[in-house]
Amino acid sequence: MKEIDSLKSLIQASVSPYHCIAKAAGRLAEAGFSRLELGTPWELSAGNSYFVPVYDSTLIAFAVGGIAPGLSPTLRIAAAHTDWPCLKLKPSPELSGHGYGKLNVEVYGGPILSTWLDRPLSVAGKVCLMSDDPFHPHVRFYCSPRPILTIPNLAIHMNRDVNKGVALNPQVDMLPLADVLTDQLNKDRFFLDFLADQLHTTPESILDYELCIFNPEEGCTLGLQGELFSCPRLDNLTSVEACLAGLISARQSAPQANSIQVIALYDNEEIGSRTKQGAASNLTERVLEKIYLSLGFGRSDFLDALFNGFLLSLDVAHAIHPNHPEKCDVKNQITMGDGVAIKLAASQSYATDASHASVIQALCQSNGIPYRKFSNRSDSRGGSTLGSISSAFLNMPTVDAGIPILAMHSSRELMHVNDQKALNELVKAYLGGSAPSPTNPV
Repeated sequence: MKEIDSLKSLIQASVSPYHCIAKAAGRLAEAGFSRLELGTPWELSAGNSYFVPVYDSTLIAFAVGGIAPGLSPTLRIAAAHTDWPCLKLKPSPELSGHGYGKLNVEVYGGPILSTWLDRPLSVAGKVCLMSDDPFHPHVRFYCSPRPILTIPNLAIHMNRDVNKGVALNPQVDMLPLADVLTDQLNKDRFFLDFLADQLHTTPESILDYELCIFNPEEGCTLGLQGELFSCPRLDNLTSVEACLAGLISARQSAPQANSIQVIALYDNEEIGSRTKQGAASNLTERVLEKIYLSLGFGRSDFLDALFNGFLLSLDVAHAIHPNHPEKCDVKNQITMGDGVAIKLAASQSYATDASHASVIQALCQSNGIPYRKFSNRSDSRGGSTLGSISSAFLNMPTVDAGIPILAMHSSRELMHVNDQKALNELVKAYLGGSAPSPTNPV
């Protein structure tokens, strides 16, 4: 299936949020989008498409349709996040003892820690090198070409209760093994020496880094009919894939008259989005305002576009578990293969409300896209998404949706192959087609 092949390619390239944005930028440039820089003047024109990388790990892309004189363009946004729960290296990470070299790490987000044990692991991210200008270091994106780490389990003979469920201490149990120390390795900087060698530089030239540990295993289809897809980082690269495919498809079809179609791919959702490049910032509003001002519209036109616009926030949903169906709501469940999950919560941890859920529901029905409404159990706190955060900052009508997966936040997750096609089709219809009015939903 072409949708899964494209998703697999994106995931293999997206070994860190930085690599995810680089891959997204490459796809957009290949599709005819022009690159803009955040802190420079923009000269935009109707009928053209653009993308803006933001601090290397976030990206906003948009297509401008035909502009009608005197009318503010309608605004539609689809959003997803580029990060995933993992382990990140601390400064000066080398730890040595008992003949071993380990790395000091900290937990990023909420991973299922046990799923990271006994796997081949790699390192990827951003490295900053010394330059002639202290305010502009050389930035390199690095990915280990092979697995270099593992986190070994304690043998059952030394941990007899392991199958009863044992808590893992991030500072003790999750430190990756890098090597057996020899005279050839400097025990105080063996990793820094390795990194410098990989980058063809000196250890002294490395100023800082943001490196994450990732699962390098490739995705694969499984199941008796090959209907399941097992892969790392499905949360939330399935949604990134849908945003990219939907916007590129919408651009290649006839541009919608008097419209601006936007995708926002944010970093740091897994830790609350409260960063300069996250959804809980003024970033999106400022970029959108700059778009409208660059097209010759005033701030009042821009504010009208926000109030009359629409945000589709995409993130994965919990599929009903085959061994633990009691963990889901008694009725509002979703199974892998059911298509798109429209996510609702009275707490507004999902931003969806009736008027605007009806828009997405009508889009699915009119385009033959399978979907199902989803809610968490009333006595169980589900996860939140960037939809509620962004809608509060932008004051825009918003719907949360995504595909159902199993093993969410594991180092390897599971989905149905048909659901990616459903999500892609929804974003394509949402960005490129005519939606029912939010004020008069079908």
